[in-house]
Amino acid sequence: MGTFHGLEMAKRTLFAQQSALHTTGHNIANANTDGYSRQRVNFSTTSPYPSGALNRPDISGQLGTGVQVDAIERIRDKFLDKQFRAENSRSSYWEARSDTLSRMEELLNEPSDGGLSKTFDAFWESLQDLASNPESDAERSVVVERGKAVTDTLNYLSETLQSIQTEIKSEIKADVDDANSLLRQINRMNEQIKQIEPHGDVANDLYDKRDELIDELSEIVNIDVEYHKVDEGASDLADGVVSIELINKEGEPLGIDLIDHEETYADDYFDDFITVNMAEDGYTVESLSFKSTDDDVLAHSFADESIGSLTGFIESYGYTDEDGDVFGEYPQMLDQLDELAYAFAEEFNDVHQEGFDLNGEEGGDFFAIEDKEGAAENISIHNDILNDPSKIAASTKDPSDDVSFSGNGKNALRLSDVLDDEIEELKNTSVRNYFSSMVSDLGVQAQEANRMNENTSILRSQVDDRRMSVSGVSLDEEMSNMIKFQHAYNAVARNMTTIDEMLDKIINGMGLVGR
Repeated sequence: MGTFHGLEMAKRTLFAQQSALHTTGHNIANANTDGYSRQRVNFSTTSPYPSGALNRPDISGQLGTGVQVDAIERIRDKFLDKQFRAENSRSSYWEARSDTLSRMEELLNEPSDGGLSKTFDAFWESLQDLASNPESDAERSVVVERGKAVTDTLNYLSETLQSIQTEIKSEIKADVDDANSLLRQINRMNEQIKQIEPHGDVANDLYDKRDELIDELSEIVNIDVEYHKVDEGASDLADGVVSIELINKEGEPLGIDLIDHEETYADDYFDDFITVNMAEDGYTVESLSFKSTDDDVLAHSFADESIGSLTGFIESYGYTDEDGDVFGEYPQMLDQLDELAYAFAEEFNDVHQEGFDLNGEEGGDFFAIEDKEGAAENISIHNDILNDPSKIAASTKDPSDDVSFSGNGKNALRLSDVLDDEIEELKNTSVRNYFSSMVSDLGVQAQEANRMNENTSILRSQVDDRRMSVSGVSLDEEMSNMIKFQHAYNAVARNMTTIDEMLDKIINGMGLVGR
């Protein structure tokens, strides 16, 4: 043991405690930083003196040489990360479903004074009033205006549904663009980590940033993440590089790699890595394309098997299967509105044509409508009725009256019955009941989505709280550590002063006898 052994040991201790204080300061500085994981310094004793050997000095035992910093470790639980990402995908899926269905509910606005049901009721009342007074111009004008309110409401509902659907389409594209960008950034992190870890260093802050990006990706699609060691020379505390693949709702792989740790990717590889392919109608998703596989992932398979906000938006927006059949809440609601508008208009026109107008002439079409597809968007009052309300066929003509015709209002009653008559095209139910069924089905779906959104959000928060209890920074704990390391630093500084005084006595106070 050398004379300056004590100074060397004190110096090592000062540096070690100083590193611990710096790490504590780093934790405190990032207490409110999203995605940050607290770090701690791992101490270990340095090799004692002398080392074991046959020619070792003849002393009773080994002497300690101080402390060293083995590593600065990031505190993270990968099991909780995996659990959080699964809940994050599930919660984001139901959040997207709840949002899109709530928008549809707000649009239909049932029951309310401005909804389609009340508009139908007002039209029915006007027909009842016309039946009581078929020769009144005022009553006929009211029927036209109330009928126009029905067509305008159907037009508005259809056009607004399509407008919301277009917004959802933009959200799908935004999700895809975000996923491509996140994959590009995660790949960059992988490449940086590949350069750092073989030298034995641990890239704690890079790991945090990468994990934060992976968490964001798990909102969009359901993923499985695996960590792989970069090199044999890497530290045991190193996380390594990640590989990411898509998984289904049960956590089983779908055979689609998003990032393969064995591959080296250029940045532009992730340009349009995921691509949304729209069907010819432009209002449904046909498939998704991934650069890592030659096969298109059919939208219906993706929607049935996966979770995440992308799936939630696709299910609401609409998608087609291999047979061309369309699924999704918005296409279904648009189709039902078209069926309702077309069946109602056709039935109403049929009854209207059987009656006679104020001039004793046979009735024509009351509603102008052509095809079932787009019926709700295009339905309107026929121009003949708009221009001349006297052409409303409110009466059934008396065959014995060959001289004059005053009208009897019986056909107006038949027209009012159309709202409650069973119509074959509406699955043998009435217009009122068919629309009521549409609203009820939507209410059930929206209620389930809202309930699941709330439940999964709670589960995600619980898992995140458990994760933060492990990885988050506790200011109270850091303050305690800071005091602990400060006291250790002060104590070893005092120890160094004592050793310095001893050396001063040896150097300056010895060998003075006889001078």
